[in-house]
Amino acid sequence: MPDLIEAAVRAGHPDRAREPATQLMGWADDLQQPHFTAQAHRCAALTGPDASAEKHYASALDLHTPGCDFERARTELLYGEWLRRGRRKLDARDRLRTARELFDKLGTQPWARRAATELQAAGETPHPADAIDSPLSRLSSQEREVVRLAATGATNREIATQLFLSPRTVGHHLYRAFPKLGVSSRTELADLLAS
Repeated sequence: MPDLIEAAVRAGHPDRAREPATQLMGWADDLQQPHFTAQAHRCAALTGPDASAEKHYASALDLHTPGCDFERARTELLYGEWLRRGRRKLDARDRLRTARELFDKLGTQPWARRAATELQAAGETPHPADAIDSPLSRLSSQEREVVRLAATGATNREIATQLFLSPRTVGHHLYRAFPKLGVSSRTELADLLAS
């Protein structure tokens, strides 16, 4: 259920996630299992008002038990994303750095890349291990993420939903990225990334 709640929020449908998040918290209260309650608090932070989000994220981190590194890393990542969107970049970097390190340790590279991208968006210089010798290295971290999603065929609206941006901002990033990459269409973009 936590995966479905997060997916609904990331897809731009937080209204569809609120009732399941409330239900999940009720189940967690009944079960009294720390790892389950931690996930319920993370979902409450995602779906509730911003005023209570930090309290829920902190509670989730306090409740994550040893051996649940993946769930802890997910909470750190979401907390860091929330802090960055709230313009608390220094606090966000600590959370995002922890998330990236945990994901790296677990070998979950897509999650580690997501954390690294958020970390760069929070103002941290790229990790040496993330350096790549490609045209994409000319792009900002946000442009790189937008380009990666555009190459999969996602529309500006779909990209905006995934990255918590406006479709207009996505268009701006693509407008700036195309000349840097020497392409003029999404088809060329997909070909460039495939090579």
